[in-house]
Amino acid sequence: MISRIHRFKGSNVSLKTCSQPPLDISLSSFPHTTTTTLNRLSFHQSMAASSAISSSSSPFFTQKDAGVSSFFTQSSSSIRTLQKKSFNKIVSVMTPQQSERKPSATGSVKTGMTMTEKIFSRASERSQLSPGENVWVNVDVLMTHDVCGPGSIGIFKKEFGNDAKVWDREKVVIIPDHYIFTADERANRNVDILRDFSHEQGIKYFYDIKDLSNFKANPDYKGVCHVALAQEGHCRPGEVLLGTDSHTCTAGAFGQFATGIGNTDAGFVLGTGKALLKVPPTLRFVLDGEMPDYLLAKDLILQIIGEISVSGATYKAMEFVGSTIESLTMEERMTLCNMVVEAGGKNGIVPADATTFKYLENKTSVPYEPVYSDDQAKFLAEYKIDVSKLEPLVAKPHSPDNRALARECKDVKIDRVYIGSCTGGKTEDFLAAAKVLLASGEKVKVPTFLVPATQKVWMDIYTLPVPGSGGKTCSQIFEAAGCDTPTSPSCGACLGGPKDTYARINEPQVCVSTTNRNFPGRMGHKDGQIYLASPYTAAASALTGFVTDPRDFLR
Repeated sequence: MISRIHRFKGSNVSLKTCSQPPLDISLSSFPHTTTTTLNRLSFHQSMAASSAISSSSSPFFTQKDAGVSSFFTQSSSSIRTLQKKSFNKIVSVMTPQQSERKPSATGSVKTGMTMTEKIFSRASERSQLSPGENVWVNVDVLMTHDVCGPGSIGIFKKEFGNDAKVWDREKVVIIPDHYIFTADERANRNVDILRDFSHEQGIKYFYDIKDLSNFKANPDYKGVCHVALAQEGHCRPGEVLLGTDSHTCTAGAFGQFATGIGNTDAGFVLGTGKALLKVPPTLRFVLDGEMPDYLLAKDLILQIIGEISVSGATYKAMEFVGSTIESLTMEERMTLCNMVVEAGGKNGIVPADATTFKYLENKTSVPYEPVYSDDQAKFLAEYKIDVSKLEPLVAKPHSPDNRALARECKDVKIDRVYIGSCTGGKTEDFLAAAKVLLASGEKVKVPTFLVPATQKVWMDIYTLPVPGSGGKTCSQIFEAAGCDTPTSPSCGACLGGPKDTYARINEPQVCVSTTNRNFPGRMGHKDGQIYLASPYTAAASALTGFVTDPRDFLR
């Protein structure tokens, strides 16, 4: 267990303890969108209490924990005295030198703030905020989809009236993506509800789909909401983005506050444009070192979750900085932030930089203003990771923190591989998988399912040349390797879905997947076993029929 050093205000006394502070667990602490997700949290808590950290726990992951002292400022003064015969007289009092304080985004402040605190401060029109405060924030973007949209719409109409209008039709983004390519009548009905509401309200950003037999016949249809939000320019530094999906935290990659909320909260936001949120404390993760060419961001976040557990960041912001983070592409940063919720995190966030601004070029005309943590900002804890020493990882069934080295699982026989989802179905994820298949020159030994996140990703698979391939595209490499043909873009089997969902696990099979969760029944059958992995590891495993370290093909 990681030790914590507590320093108390106004005292030089330190207390070293190995106990962790008790968690205040309540439904209000978990603004996730479905009963299944709440059950996942319960399951994860029990798993975290009973499982040990894998043998891949390593000395290159260190913690500098501010503990209680994160929220206090120590002060001292030097007092000169002139001793007389019968008494001491104070001649002068000297205060310690103060370093220059940088103003926050909201003006000069007495105490430094983190990125997340600054975004809350701006959105609540408050000059100063501290973790634990409850504030009303102005929402910049509200996203909903076909699973939670109908419920949110129902609450909105019940509370504000059937004829009520949303607070801003250009700030509501509605994206059908979960249960799309299915004959299930209730799933199809949900999309109809979204369509009717969007037309009634004049929603500008409704990405509709009508022809389920050919997704390309629907130019407005995008695919997975979290990837589509970025591609369509709805993610901007310094803003507040809320969505009825727990993986809304993906957008934190753009230097904004993004988190999932429930249907009731979303119904309220639809009518008012405001949400009541508690300011989270921030955990800071400093990742330095050169990224080995056999690692991807999925390995980084699995390392972190394995280290702190699925409850280690409960209602906390997770801020990612360091030279490794600066070297990551936007899609890789999205992968990193996508899975902070698997550690219980309220949000993940990466400081905006030249990479961010380049990505946003020609994607949005809305002005934005990035924020950055002050030098004096207080962090609940700081973790330092030497990325150069990491190895490819997997999360074994049935929890994202059940971490193991991929090479330790080389005897685990698998039945299938799944490459897709908001976590692992982006363009760069398929390029990575194609790189491994190209390096091997062999055919896959198990069914390998490919589910692009969006229409744009699908097009990239068929048009972008894979580096070092002599001009071959991902689709050509996948076909030569014997993979399934890339299917229609959607969330697919990531969360199971109706039984006719493409690549759904309908039998008790073992699957290596680039998705984000692996609890029982997540991808379909309750006895299915899911090993979470990077696209590199997933492709390598497809080639052998066993969980495989990608270094076997990338050396």
